[in-house]
Amino acid sequence: MKFKRILLKLSGEALLGSQSYGIDPKVLESYAVSVKEVVDAGVEIAIVIGGGNIFRGVQGAQGGVVDRATGDYMGMLATMINAMALQGAFEQKGMKTRLQSAIKMEAISEPFIRRRAIRHLEKGRVVIFGAGTGNPYFTTDTAASLRAVEIEADVVIKGTRVDGIYDSDPEKNPNAIKYDEISFKKIYDLGLEVMDLTAITLCQENNKPIVVFDMNKPGNLMKLIQGEKVGTLVKD
Repeated sequence: MKFKRILLKLSGEALLGSQSYGIDPKVLESYAVSVKEVVDAGVEIAIVIGGGNIFRGVQGAQGGVVDRATGDYMGMLATMINAMALQGAFEQKGMKTRLQSAIKMEAISEPFIRRRAIRHLEKGRVVIFGAGTGNPYFTTDTAASLRAVEIEADVVIKGTRVDGIYDSDPEKNPNAIKYDEISFKKIYDLGLEVMDLTAITLCQENNKPIVVFDMNKPGNLMKLIQGEKVGTLVKD
């Protein structure tokens, strides 16, 4: 295996599937199958999930409904709903899981404790990190980078709807050019929206490579773990 311990970042929007809101059971099932394949191969996996399929703090603030900080906290609660859904789907497949939250929710999760999270991974449990960083003004992309550094993951793997990083949006531009590999500097220079800049900087400063790939294609995650060229690799 190319990677022994990974941090998988999933977007909340990916859980929408064909729906306009909420969680598509078919997507949950697909993700559970992909993750189990990797776990059965002996890879330690931690997951950070977004909440955009339920609520996005930025949109709430822009709509004038709530202030940005309140909106972000609401978004963190949305990530916990998604995290619990993932946990349930994984356990139905026979995986051992632990859900850790950056905001205390004793009835449904453990608090985030770095050493405990690492111990769970060493025991073969899938660790799901909910509630982002626990702080407003930080995205779940930044939470993914932060947790990856904290648990000493080999790589941050971002599962998206597209098969890598392009010089422009491939869903809007059919002539967009895909990168098989790209440097952190080039992402800055070109202003590519791979992850937010805080998340990118965290990975760059801690020598943590990022792989962006299509999570919705069955078997892709396993191929990536085995070292096949899947998606786009970001490194110095």
